[in-house]
Amino acid sequence: MRQISSAFAAAFASPATTLCHCWRLTRRDGAVMGFTDHDCDLAFAGAIFSAATGLDAAQAESAAGLAVGSGDVQGALDSAGIDEVDIESGLYDDASVEIWLVDWTNVDNRVLLDVATIGEVKRTEFAFIAELRSIAHRFDEDRGRQFQRGCSADLGDAACKIDLSSALYSTGATILSQEKPGSYIVATDAGFSSDFFTNGSLARGADAAVAIKLHEKAVNGDRIVLWAAPAIVLAPGARVALRAGCDKSPESCRQKFDNLVNFRGFPHMPGNDAVVSYPGADGAPMDGGSLFR
Repeated sequence: MRQISSAFAAAFASPATTLCHCWRLTRRDGAVMGFTDHDCDLAFAGAIFSAATGLDAAQAESAAGLAVGSGDVQGALDSAGIDEVDIESGLYDDASVEIWLVDWTNVDNRVLLDVATIGEVKRTEFAFIAELRSIAHRFDEDRGRQFQRGCSADLGDAACKIDLSSALYSTGATILSQEKPGSYIVATDAGFSSDFFTNGSLARGADAAVAIKLHEKAVNGDRIVLWAAPAIVLAPGARVALRAGCDKSPESCRQKFDNLVNFRGFPHMPGNDAVVSYPGADGAPMDGGSLFR
């Protein structure tokens, strides 16, 4: 149960409200940002809570026990506040958000309503919507090994052990033209077969990498199609880096990366057909033995 001061209780009970919401956001890189739906800036807890950022909160839900509470914060993409490049770079993924109810006439009169983390962030042309998840969502996260047919590792991570900076799996490229938003013709510094960079990534300098949907050969170069149009501008002549992709199959792990020893999947697990099947006179015996003898 929250404890509030008598001064805050008086402000809360006043017929003329002087209360506003404030959000103290701590990004993954340690940067602290403050926002408020009040019409003037406020300062407390070592942060400046900026007004006129276009930030607003939608209805939030909470439940007793370990149920995951949720809510939304939405606002305009503003260079003085939230920047779309930072959103696409993932700086706000899993960021911590403190939600305060504050008496703007005296910021010492305030109460911490909730502590949440940012989940999915949706970006539109001029605005963003950030999902707020309660701390209880940590109980829904996967822990330990996953038993699945495909590889559970991410290409290049500590479990996979592939060095994506190697010339075997990456190359520089120059943007030749843009066919449409998110689709480019590039000239690669080294030759790679069609589909090599499918499910891989494209990055420009220190900008965050964006996922590649399709890589194929074109008449005058290589066609790179991204899953979404990037926030950064990729004009003809821009230099980018391409990194290989992986479909997480044992075949790709063996043939493309020669890395089957580090494959983290279980390709011999029976599929759904085997799970729902039943013994037949002409079929293999279902005695609990191997299906691959």
